[in-house]
Amino acid sequence: MINALRKDKLLLFAVIFVSAQVLLAVFAPIIGRDPIEQVIMARMKGPSIEYLLGTDQLGRDILARILFGYRTSLMTCGLAVLLALIVGGSLGMLAAYYRGWFDRIVMRFMDVLFAFPIILLAIGIIAVLGPHSLSASVAIAVVYVPIFARLLRGPSLVICESEYVRGARAIGASDLRIVFIHLLPNLASVILVQASLLLSAAILVEASLSFLGLGAQPPTPSLGQMLSEGRNFLLLNPWPAIFSGFAILFLSLGFNLLGDALRDSLDPRLRDSPGV
Repeated sequence: MINALRKDKLLLFAVIFVSAQVLLAVFAPIIGRDPIEQVIMARMKGPSIEYLLGTDQLGRDILARILFGYRTSLMTCGLAVLLALIVGGSLGMLAAYYRGWFDRIVMRFMDVLFAFPIILLAIGIIAVLGPHSLSASVAIAVVYVPIFARLLRGPSLVICESEYVRGARAIGASDLRIVFIHLLPNLASVILVQASLLLSAAILVEASLSFLGLGAQPPTPSLGQMLSEGRNFLLLNPWPAIFSGFAILFLSLGFNLLGDALRDSLDPRLRDSPGV
């Protein structure tokens, strides 16, 4: 891995860029102020030495709210992608292993989920569960389940025909052992790349849901919520909307770059191609 980082400058940059933002989120309570503290006398101030990114309409520190908004986005989206991977990945691998009627039922159900627009399906799920960051995680997870199911089913079909899988069947290994011990490790690179790319997309979906008031609820800081509140004061104080928008951009861009760099590094077809 270290050698790959040394050779691939894009991968190195992406790892540093993402790690820096994750560390900012982890150490937000130490770095920033209280994100819900209101200082009425400091309302709608621009960037200064005291408030590096200024304050919002309630006198809250924008930098602190962005750092804690990073925490909200990363926890919500990380949980969503993890749930989608566990459910969708398991269904995809089992469908490839058993095939037949089980494969057809699972894939047709995935097709039904694919038919719904992402935001519309997420809003429908949150309408049932109620607006909350956990509800947003579940909604995003349901949206991404068919992506992982389809993604892992394809290579699993090929691996199921390999000699070592046939050998494991011949010596009496259980179906679950074959799926999770023999199939899953061979899909690690595919999972790693897709998880990074879906995290990037999930951050945008979570920000959209929070913008509509369907994600984390006040007083919990959320980047989409900050953007929504800031648009009402664009002429008087544009800083909350500007900085929260850039925060969403940088967080999503970081994971997108990481996913692209991992794909280029781990895919031998791309790695060995001239000019890559």
